[in-house]
Amino acid sequence: MKGFSVEENSSVYGAKMKVIGVGGGGGNMINHMIREGFVYDKVELIVANTDAQALDKSEAKTRIQLGETKVKGLGAGGKPEVGKESAEESYDEIKNQLDYADIVFIGSGFGGGTGTGAAPVVARAAKENKSLTIGIVTTPFAFEGLKRMKQAKAGIEELKKECDSIIVIPNEKLLSLVNPKEAGIKDCFKLVDNVLMRAVNGMVSVIMNSGKSDVNVDFADVKTVMSHRGIAIMGVGVSEGDEAVNEALKDALQSPLLDDISIDGAMGVLVHFRINTKCSLLEISKAMTMVQAAASDEADIIFGTTTDESIENNRVEVTLIATGFEPPKAGEKDDGGKEEPHDFRKDFIKKMRAASGSDFTSDDYDEMDREPAYTRNRMD
Repeated sequence: MKGFSVEENSSVYGAKMKVIGVGGGGGNMINHMIREGFVYDKVELIVANTDAQALDKSEAKTRIQLGETKVKGLGAGGKPEVGKESAEESYDEIKNQLDYADIVFIGSGFGGGTGTGAAPVVARAAKENKSLTIGIVTTPFAFEGLKRMKQAKAGIEELKKECDSIIVIPNEKLLSLVNPKEAGIKDCFKLVDNVLMRAVNGMVSVIMNSGKSDVNVDFADVKTVMSHRGIAIMGVGVSEGDEAVNEALKDALQSPLLDDISIDGAMGVLVHFRINTKCSLLEISKAMTMVQAAASDEADIIFGTTTDESIENNRVEVTLIATGFEPPKAGEKDDGGKEEPHDFRKDFIKKMRAASGSDFTSDDYDEMDREPAYTRNRMD
């Protein structure tokens, strides 16, 4: 096992990052980040859209009008092919705006026209600039209809061809994080914006020196984790109390955002902790054995922290991103029956015993699996 790497106070002074929101969902993400105070000296926020009215309302300083000649600022009409053609028309401007970036994050809500069609073109421009290119996209809620889901899946396949890694966040799974009886449509989409922001913030924060007591990692380490081409998965966890670090990390490993996929087999894992300055680094280091136990024996595992004096002393927020594998596909046995799913439970118990040196049992696993803290401590 390669273990996890950590470097203290090793800020990536030369790394420049750009976050571009493509389409309506991506633009909403950027606005949400600005309103929530997402400000870093070396991170530029950009929006790109076919809808001129949406661009006018954007709070981003850098705005790219896609397909000005083709659609005349009126949007893509829910057609990905129009979004793609509009981005192709504006390709030189996209490439120029994304130049000189070490990392480009592309955020978008898939299923509509602009984001679904234009995001892969934006990613191609970023890759041509030799930037580490990471897509962060959402798939539609069930109430948005089958057509949008079908378009989203096709768009993800196109985006995979151009990105180093793609984090796919299923909107429908977000409903597990709120009380469905109390959450309206606006609440649901606000939650989407918040999770998209958290995905970006987790990766940005882990390589930026936010405070003297923070644990940071080199850009080269992040590149190692995120350069494994393919689908990435993201988990989030929040907890409070004496065991907050352990509980929050357990929740991230079992997060509904993982879409029922284990991180077993992941070749890269990045974990970010948002903590109070009084939180023990030793406690975090011990908790990371859970990630070692769950990931591939050959995985590159890195973690970092962001200290925030405004957060409660006993509250911990965790963002986990795993890369370097494709979700398992259902196969057919020779007898025509469905292939049985792999029993990750046994693997996890075995690895936990090896990592902790203790008699970790199936009862311990069941206790971990019982009422995770995200149901007790809802996301804001």
